[in-house]
Order: sequence, then C-alpha cells, then structure tokens
Amino acid sequence: MTRTPVKTRSIPLMGALFIAALCVIFGANVIAIKISLTGVGVFTAASIRFSMAALLILLWAVCTGQKLMVDRKQALQLLTIALVFIVQLSLFYKGLSKTHASRGSLLANMQPFFVLFLAHFFIAGDRMNRRKVLGMILAFCGVALVFFQKGDIDSDLRLGDGIILMAAFVWACNGVYTKKILDGLEPFQVVLYPALMAGPMFFLEAVLWDTQMVSNVNLDVILALLYQGVIVTAFGFIAWNTMLQRHGAVALHSFVFIMPMVGVILGGMVLQEPITSNIGIAMVLVVAGILVVNSKSRRETAMVYPGRNV
Repeated sequence: MTRTPVKTRSIPLMGALFIAALCVIFGANVIAIKISLTGVGVFTAASIRFSMAALLILLWAVCTGQKLMVDRKQALQLLTIALVFIVQLSLFYKGLSKTHASRGSLLANMQPFFVLFLAHFFIAGDRMNRRKVLGMILAFCGVALVFFQKGDIDSDLRLGDGIILMAAFVWACNGVYTKKILDGLEPFQVVLYPALMAGPMFFLEAVLWDTQMVSNVNLDVILALLYQGVIVTAFGFIAWNTMLQRHGAVALHSFVFIMPMVGVILGGMVLQEPITSNIGIAMVLVVAGILVVNSKSRRETAMVYPGRNV
C-alpha cells in the first residue's frame, strides 16, 4: 500500500491550541471513567463506550469514503490487536475501579516509556539513546513515588495501581506490534475493528463478572459515558488523525505531557482526591520524562489514535 507522505509544516497557533485541547480531553477521560463507574459496572461501562465509539467511527468512515475492506492477513493482524486491546482495557477499567483517577492517570502514562524499552529490542532502528534513558529514569522515579507513598493507602488502592501498570505494559506491547504492521493498515482501521469487537466482548465480561451491570443511572453517569464514547474515542480519534496527517507524529507528541497533568489536577478538583506531595512530585517527574523523551526528536514515527488511554 502506498501512503501519502505526512506533512510536517509548523503548527500555527490555532492548530497548537486545538491539539492542546485534545490532550486535555484525553487527560480528562480517567475522570469520566471514574464517574461512570459510580452507576454502571466496570465492564458494562467499557462495553457502552466502545460500542458507541465503533458505530460513530464506522459512520464517519462510510460518509468520508474510507477504505473498510482488509485482506486475510490484515484481518488476522487486527484480530490480534483486538484481543490484546480487550485485555488491556479490561485491566485498565478494573484497576481504575480500585484506585484514584490521579494515580491511574500517572501510571497509565507509563505506556510510552514501556514502548521505548520494547521498541529497542523489537523494532529495527528504534534504539535507546541517552535522552530516552534519562526520560525513562525520571518517569520511573515518579512511579516509585506513587507506589511507595506512605499514609492512608490501603491494599485495594495498591492493587488497583498494580493492575493499571500491568495494563500500561500490555498497551505498550500492543503499540509495538501495531508499529510493526501499521504500514499495511490505515490508522482508523486499527481503532475501528478492535472497537467493533471490543463492545460485544466487554458486554460478555459484564454479564459474567459485573456484580451489578447497572446500579444508579443519573445525568452525571450518562454524560460521563457519552464523554468517553463520543468525545474521547470517536471525535478524539477523528480529530487526532486529522492533525496527525497535517503535522506529523513528532509535532503532536510534543503536547502529550498535558495528559497526566490534567488527570492529576482534575482528580483533585472534580473527584476530591487527595493530591499529596508524592503525587505532585511524581506528576512533575513523569511530565519531565515525557518532555525529555520528545525533545530534539527528528524521526517521524507512525502513531495511531492514542486512546489515552484509554
């Protein structure tokens, strides 16, 4: 498949503001997930979100004439991505149901650093260097502060932290595999088909494992679910993909430090979560790690919709 070269012209002010706004939207997603879990089960929320998103992205693809057909090899690749995607999101939603959004946001943003580590071994030419190692050290120091925080931290909270970190690693494995096979697929296909498969699978998980699929549906829960499905996953994908085509992956990556900051700040403001000194320092270290890794990067890399997460 021949691809159109990615444009890399400088980002104008309005474009930069729009990308920053998208990163705020992605960063706030953990808050929406936590709110939705107050009224529906863990896997029920995931099923509703990705069912909505898949239908909207499919509608967008049909209306804009995107290529929907894939060959047998691509179908098997997409099936692999979908299965890992389902495991990753199952872990993330379950982990977030047990920990704070602020902590979950920081831990989920370890995914890019896991990708850097795995890519060194599995993607030709994508090697570690001093800058990447320094960024990883800063970020992992931040994670250590989250995990070794003392005080009012119960075992359930620590279990949730561990599950989310595991989800970030699985997500990184999926990201590395996606980078290896993306040349044969359109970026939207890598989001659409896993989402189409994920909706029914999450519903099955909800039937099997959610204690209550629906317990308390109010306006906050409904808006939180709509935010996840419509704003983050459907609109977010289309908008991010559009900006990716215009400006390239390197330019967009320079904004992703906003996401963990938003998750931590909104966790305290909206959910009244305790933002301790450990969490504050951890946020600074993770953000610094992201900035260091993405500074002076000249190499264009394929990047699909981050889902930030998810």
